[in-house]
Amino acid sequence: MTHQPDPRLVALLAWYRDMGVTDALADDPLDWLALGDKADLGIVHGSSPPAAARDQGLSQEPQVPRVPQASTPSAPLPATHRSFAPMPTSEAEDSARAAASSAASLEELRAALERFEGCALRATAKNLCFYRGAATGRVMIIGEAPGREEDLEGKPFVGRAGQLLDKMLAAIGLSEADVHITNIVYWRPPGNRTPTPQEALVCRPFLMRQIELVQPEFLLLLGAAAAKHLLGGTEGILRIRGKWREVEVGGRLIPAMASLHPAYLLRSPAQKRLAWRDLLALKVRLDEGDRPGAANGVSG
Repeated sequence: MTHQPDPRLVALLAWYRDMGVTDALADDPLDWLALGDKADLGIVHGSSPPAAARDQGLSQEPQVPRVPQASTPSAPLPATHRSFAPMPTSEAEDSARAAASSAASLEELRAALERFEGCALRATAKNLCFYRGAATGRVMIIGEAPGREEDLEGKPFVGRAGQLLDKMLAAIGLSEADVHITNIVYWRPPGNRTPTPQEALVCRPFLMRQIELVQPEFLLLLGAAAAKHLLGGTEGILRIRGKWREVEVGGRLIPAMASLHPAYLLRSPAQKRLAWRDLLALKVRLDEGDRPGAANGVSG
């Protein structure tokens, strides 16, 4: 008779996965953020295997690593360890503006982001996800936030949603070498949640400077968070998608269109027809720009 797992345990593991928990380090949870600079990342070996292993008659080798309790840290981290103390939003925005404005290239902007301590998302993310694709291009694609695969690889749109995006772009003759792809925040929010308006505002000076450096002809905004952050308004993505607007960046008006996020399309395949219409509208504008004497105005 095949043993069936307890559905409650299966549901619990699924919840852990959705919340961003990917590795089990110890039997008991430990709030590393609460420890701050006193956190001890050293792992010690327990003197005996866990009870489950003893019950099954397993040997004591290899021993199971255990994390020391917060009350008895053995080796405090060096003073250079990244602080998890959040910075007030207004102070973080001022710091971001100063850092972003001084960047004369994408390489300098990346370095400024790596030094930036004003976004709390850094505390729980593994990697900075700056951009992928061309350093400059006619089309700049801006999504919402990195996910798990993006966080692991350090590039935006490399998971299932990114693979779908690549196929969508290929359908209108574009490849990764033709577009510049990024997000409104540069670090993965815990559990793949939508970034908060405060998190997006803190990252906004870097995004605006990034747009200035890339100098795109068109912006394609994927998802409600990206669209609302750059276009404003309160309407839902299904109402604002497919319409050309303008975004002012560095004194320059750039035609921008909101569309559906590939992650949403994976959950709602029937909506791919709407995204296809948006891509065709982008292709028309690109083709118009290729013709001699073509105007670069914004149409509805």
